[in-house]
Amino acid sequence: MAEAQRLLDSDRPFHAHEVLEAVWKASPENERELWRGLAQVAVGITHLRRGNPRGAQALLSRAADRLDEYANGTHGIDLARLTADVRSLAEALPLDAPVRLRLR
Repeated sequence: MAEAQRLLDSDRPFHAHEVLEAVWKASPENERELWRGLAQVAVGITHLRRGNPRGAQALLSRAADRLDEYANGTHGIDLARLTADVRSLAEALPLDAPVRLRLR
């Protein structure tokens, strides 16, 4: 989490996606959708940075739907806040300012 957050804070969402994807694929079955959703947030921001707001919106919306399943929070993540932030971002597209999301 710390490394993914550091990469997001450095506006390197693709690299954050790579970190989160590795965790997703190595996670226990009951956590995979959580990590998949977090990876989708990062790749959604990557699409936004690369000028693909439609792809970004689709990924961010799917990520929020996945994260909703973990609404009670886990791993120190305020998922209710994060999910609301991700949904707001998806609804506000296109954006051209840096995106700042807090995983923790």
